[in-house]
Amino acid sequence: MEAASTGTARIVVARDGTVAHVELARGDRLNAMDGGFFEELGATFRALSGDSGVRAILLSAQGRHFSAGLDLGWAAAQFAEVGDPGRFAERQVRDIAWLQGAIDAVEAARQPVIAVLHGGVIGGGVDLACACDLRVAAADAWFQVAEVDVGITADLGTLQRLPHLIPGGIVRELALTGRKMAADEAARWGLVNRVAADRDSALAAGWELARTIAAKSPMAVVGTKRSLNHSRGRTIEDGLRDVATWNAATLANADLAAIGRARAAGTTATFADLRAGPG
Repeated sequence: MEAASTGTARIVVARDGTVAHVELARGDRLNAMDGGFFEELGATFRALSGDSGVRAILLSAQGRHFSAGLDLGWAAAQFAEVGDPGRFAERQVRDIAWLQGAIDAVEAARQPVIAVLHGGVIGGGVDLACACDLRVAAADAWFQVAEVDVGITADLGTLQRLPHLIPGGIVRELALTGRKMAADEAARWGLVNRVAADRDSALAAGWELARTIAAKSPMAVVGTKRSLNHSRGRTIEDGLRDVATWNAATLANADLAAIGRARAAGTTATFADLRAGPG
């Protein structure tokens, strides 16, 4: 495996062939999310989205917990000097949008993102997990939409994405009570794709999923993720029109021919990288 640190203490990225492994690396602080974390998260996923050699992304975390969520000490410091209430509020709107943008970058990555979750997945950790495409949990993982317990409304995506993953009544219960949901319950409701015995087993399952996806036609994978994301919250007719336009523009690609040749020869198809671009 070829490893390359981003040179900071919050995010570490390694490459294994066509799979990029992103690790939350602030384990000594329970991977609490401060301003530096959000800056690196957004920059990391925007860069990977534009990397033509990456076909799947694995996201995991160091330390005892996946993430304790927002770094409350850092957040409190943002309210130190209010000054003009109107101007402060205007800045807050922009600041929250910036934080949201970092989580959005995970969902917007061209490549599927597989999250490997262990220990506590709390507050902003749930926001981040919900922005991923697939989720594998260790048996010790637990989920908590904890914002209600610190007097705020979750604003980084949980309330918008989680209702598309699990039943609405369960979302409301979690968000309004702040109770913890264990990995087995998360699997029962469909929040996680599978539960593994421990963190190492969950990582192994995550790698298996990532490598399986990375071996598929990148044109088909990118198109599938794009269509699924576009169709969420839209009518069936809108989704069908969009995917028809996508296929009309992209079906004439080399991957189809590569699959045909490989099947005729009884071999495994290989595919060229997508072209590099900004995202």
